[in-house]
Amino acid sequence: MRVKITMVVLALTVLMSTSACEAFPVLAKANYERKPIRGYGAQLQLSEQRSALQQFITGKLTGPFGTYTNLQDTAQNDAAATGHEVLSESAGLLMRYYALTGQREQFDRQFQLAKRIFDIRSGFSYRYSPMLDKKYTMNATVDDFRILRALDEAGQAFQTDAYREELAQYGQKLYNYNVANGSLRDFYDETYAMTNSFITLCYIDIASMELLPVAAHKKRELESEMLHIAAGGYLSDAFPLYQTRYDYKTKAYQSERINTVESLLTILNLAEIGEAKRTSLDYIKSQVQAGTLVGAYSLDGKPLNDVRSTAVYAIAAMIGSVTEDQELYQLSISKMNAFQIHNTGSVLNGGFGDVMSGQAYSFDNLMANLAYVY
Repeated sequence: MRVKITMVVLALTVLMSTSACEAFPVLAKANYERKPIRGYGAQLQLSEQRSALQQFITGKLTGPFGTYTNLQDTAQNDAAATGHEVLSESAGLLMRYYALTGQREQFDRQFQLAKRIFDIRSGFSYRYSPMLDKKYTMNATVDDFRILRALDEAGQAFQTDAYREELAQYGQKLYNYNVANGSLRDFYDETYAMTNSFITLCYIDIASMELLPVAAHKKRELESEMLHIAAGGYLSDAFPLYQTRYDYKTKAYQSERINTVESLLTILNLAEIGEAKRTSLDYIKSQVQAGTLVGAYSLDGKPLNDVRSTAVYAIAAMIGSVTEDQELYQLSISKMNAFQIHNTGSVLNGGFGDVMSGQAYSFDNLMANLAYVY
C-alpha cells in the first residue's frame, strides 16, 4: 500500500514521539479467531455497482503485468509507484476478491501472475515497473499478509488443501525475513539485507499472523507483543483513532499526522479479532453518518483536509461487516457509491477516480471492489 512508499526515508529519520510502550506481557488468550465476513454486500444487492467496477478494473485498469497503480501512465521512475507500475498489494486484494466470490479460475490465474511478477527470495516484491523491467528487492509485510489471507480464503472457498503448501512456504519466508528480535517489521530489503526499525500499526494483522507456519509458542509471543503495540497506539477517547508507527529503538509511537486510511486499517485489524474499541467504532459511525470522515487529521483530531476518500469508506464498510453493524456497512457503501462514475462516454465508467484528470488509483478501486463482497 501507499504507506510503504517512504519506508527507507522513515527508517533513517528521527520523528516526533508522543507516547511509549515499554513491555509487552504475554496475553492469556490462546489464539485469535478471525471474525467472519457477514456478506452484507449480497444482502444489499450491490451486484450492479460491483459488476460495473469489475469491468472497469479488468477492462481499463489492468494490463499484462497486473492492475495499474494509476490509470494514467508515467515514466515509472519516482520514489513512489506511479502510472502503470504494478504492486503486490493489488494482487493480494484481487486474490481475496476472487476467493470470496468463488471464482477459482480467476484466483489461480491471478496467483500465478503474482508469483511470476513479484516472487523474490524473501517473499513478494512490493513493486514492479514494466517500463524499466525492474522488480524491487523489497517486500512489504502488509502486502504479503494479504496474499497469505487470500490463499487461506481460497482453500476454504474451494474446499481444497491445494494452497496449503504455498501458504506455508510464503508464510515461513515472511516470518524468517520480516520478524527481527521477535518483533514484526514493515519490510525486508534484499539489496541491503536489512529490515527497518519500526512497525507501521496498520501492518499488524493478527488474524493473518495466525496463518504463519511457526511453533505455537513463537506465534503466541509474536501476536501478543504486536497486539499490545497496536492497542497502545490508541490516541484518546476524544479522538479514538491510532498512531502511525511504533519505533523499537526509541520505544515510542510516531505520527506526523493521522492518515485516516492507515488508522481505519488498524481498527479493522483489531475488529477482526474482537479487539476494536467501542469508542473507535462509534466515532467512525458518527463521522460516516455526518459525511465528515476526511483523509487526514492532526493528532488532536482537527481535520487537515477536506478529502473524502473511496478507500476510507470502503474500509469503514468492512469494519461494519466484521463487527456485525449492518447500518455502518450500508451507510459507508452509500457514501462510497456516491463517488462511482456512471458515464458511458468516460474511460472511467464504473470506476472510482477523477474524471477531469483521468486518474484512477488501484488502491481505491480494489478496496471498493472488496468492500462490495463483505
